[in-house]
Amino acid sequence: MLIRAKTIPINRDCFSLQNNLLISAILNYDCLMFKTLKKKDRILSSLAEKEVKRQKNTIDLIASENIAPQGVLELLGSELTNKYSEGYPGKRYYPGNVYYDQIEELAKKRALKIFRLSSRNWHVNVQAYSGAVANLAVYLSVLKPGETILSMNLTAGGHLSHGSKVSFTGKLFNVVHYGVDKNYDIDYGELEKLARKHKPKMIISGASAYPKKINFEKIGKIAKKVSAYHLADISHYAGLVSAGYYPYPFKFSDFVMTTTHKSLFGPRAALIYISKNSSLAKKEKIDLPLLVDKAVFPGLQGGPHNNTIAAIAHGLWLTAKNKKYYRQVVRNAKVLCAEMKKMGFVVVGGKTESHLFLVNVLGLGMNGFEAEKMLEKEGILANRNTVFGDISPFKPSAIRIGTYAVTSKGMKEKDMKKLAKKIYNVLVVCRHG
Repeated sequence: MLIRAKTIPINRDCFSLQNNLLISAILNYDCLMFKTLKKKDRILSSLAEKEVKRQKNTIDLIASENIAPQGVLELLGSELTNKYSEGYPGKRYYPGNVYYDQIEELAKKRALKIFRLSSRNWHVNVQAYSGAVANLAVYLSVLKPGETILSMNLTAGGHLSHGSKVSFTGKLFNVVHYGVDKNYDIDYGELEKLARKHKPKMIISGASAYPKKINFEKIGKIAKKVSAYHLADISHYAGLVSAGYYPYPFKFSDFVMTTTHKSLFGPRAALIYISKNSSLAKKEKIDLPLLVDKAVFPGLQGGPHNNTIAAIAHGLWLTAKNKKYYRQVVRNAKVLCAEMKKMGFVVVGGKTESHLFLVNVLGLGMNGFEAEKMLEKEGILANRNTVFGDISPFKPSAIRIGTYAVTSKGMKEKDMKKLAKKIYNVLVVCRHG
């Protein structure tokens, strides 16, 4: 039963700003004023400026969003976009790539460094355009159409590209899903039973809306028992993993994939890590790094986006320099979650062990879509989300809340307490009078 609290208005400009390298990189620029565009295309420049203004004046709690730093924006909008570089460093299909080769090698070096990996044991591909494409490249490197994948159910927190029926991955492969138990912990017992029964060629760990820690070691051991490859998709958790605030998957995986824009301060792109010591690959006598590289190019993509790869390299540099940021992300999530629980909100699974958590709003007399729209009107973004067992993704039971973007704007624990009161005012006090 929710208890009505006193209405406390919050000024969005009152939140504290942290003075560090990352915050300076993010906030000390004018978000591009589109000066040239204004002269050439006023309609588009007007829309672009409105969107930038909206971002500045919005409290963004969408767990998959963050704020691209100035250096990333500069690289994305630079002349680096002008060149074709099909192929890989030292093996291009076009001339004129001497510096692009160096940029890509730098990105790969930094990608390995943030997770304390050696090039002797791991290969990394930095060319994938997005996480969904990267996952598909991994599948196509070792799976044939119709072979079986075991992955988390979408309503339990899984991702579309892990074999959802509405995704091409769910049409191309036979996909079996595992779920969560009554405490919203991954049901590892069910996972192992399904693995033994269906004999998948690949097991996927990782999620897009799972608030607790994932036991990559346990899933990796299950995969070995049934001779399956293990792909850990850490797109939501990568930055936390790099700083030691989330379980480390690399010792227990054949592949690790992450996007770069959620938690690695980069552009919209992806990294694919491929083990050179995969026991299953050795048994099958296949070269995993070579197969993944070929699946990315020429299998799924053409020329790499050189400006994006350069921006990835810069984002990874920022990742290495800002370990304290990730500690603050986790702290903010825990405080915001705890404050909302105190106010009577139903937190799915009872807690968060990462940067995100889910709030079931059905008890408030609304669904997730309605809660999302109410918050958006007040300048707060938190997207609707299913919980395990939901039928409709359009009218789900919950909203998903994450703290990457608000932490990037310098918000701390005291700001999370204010924010919890603001959310309560919007969803409870204003709705019920």
